[in-house]
Amino acid sequence: MPLSLLLRALTFGLVALAVADGSPEARAATTLDKVSFGTNWVAEAEHGGFYQAVADGTYKAYGLDVTIVPGGPNVNNRIQLIAGKLDFFMSANTLQSFDAVANKVPVVAVAAIFQKDPQVFLAHPESKVGKIEDLKPLTLFVSKEGMPTYFQWLKSEYGFSEDNVKPYTSNAQPFLADKSSAMQGYVTSEPYAVEKQAKFRPSVLLLADYGFNSYSTLIETRTAFAEKKADLVQRFVDASIIGWYNYLYGDNRAANALIKKSNPDMSDELLAYSVDAMKAYGIVDSGDALTNGIGAMSDERMASFFAKMVRAGVTRSNIDYRKSYTLRFVNKAVGLDLRPKK
Repeated sequence: MPLSLLLRALTFGLVALAVADGSPEARAATTLDKVSFGTNWVAEAEHGGFYQAVADGTYKAYGLDVTIVPGGPNVNNRIQLIAGKLDFFMSANTLQSFDAVANKVPVVAVAAIFQKDPQVFLAHPESKVGKIEDLKPLTLFVSKEGMPTYFQWLKSEYGFSEDNVKPYTSNAQPFLADKSSAMQGYVTSEPYAVEKQAKFRPSVLLLADYGFNSYSTLIETRTAFAEKKADLVQRFVDASIIGWYNYLYGDNRAANALIKKSNPDMSDELLAYSVDAMKAYGIVDSGDALTNGIGAMSDERMASFFAKMVRAGVTRSNIDYRKSYTLRFVNKAVGLDLRPKK
């Protein structure tokens, strides 16, 4: 247990002893702050650290009673955050943060759990795709969300064309039927699905490894909430970080049980695959996180990604992107002692 978590646990333990005396002050001191956290999809391994912090009592040790509110295809938890019905939201990527500034939505990113966006392209082994340029002659299956975002970056940075793009509708069959094609996906799920369905291991190119340096799975809250309840925000960020270290490197069975309870369609095999992929590709624990801890962000990284999105025509150049995030709650090396020693 890291020192910060141990101290908080000891503090709450001592106060709990005081409650035995029956004083109202002592009882009030042990009251946990109720916190609601909305994810952007149904429960899965990509949310694992948050479920871990619930399952193993980390949030409670930090004085928090956290309710995770799953997202889904017909659920918009970000609207619930803006409306004040949720305290925190799991934002998909940095582009959402930039978009909030452009539209004067008063939210701010307080931590970036994923150092790498998990967006990938999958190709057939016969295509012999080894680098991103090898995708250019292939038919590319891209979603309607991907076209105005990462694909514009592919056009500006690597000279991709829309001429050979076809719609991706979360159905792998068109890709499987065309060996001269590539399909978008997430490194934590689609390669597994293709391998299970088609019995071959696809080539996988992670866009983050070629310069698409968006953060992903950011913790977002209302700007006023971060200012007025900074201590609570810090505790939620720190406990979530601890949860992620324990989920990746510790015993995550209880967290996975909560994930499966929330999402009965989830399997142990996919959960294990996703965790292995997050570790193998450095999705969570890489880059600045290696020295500053999970959740790390930097001004330099934000400036770099903003410049790329401006060049790609995705983001307006006249917005103050620096309002989209704060470094106040991260880069404190929380949980580093939980990473396995090499």
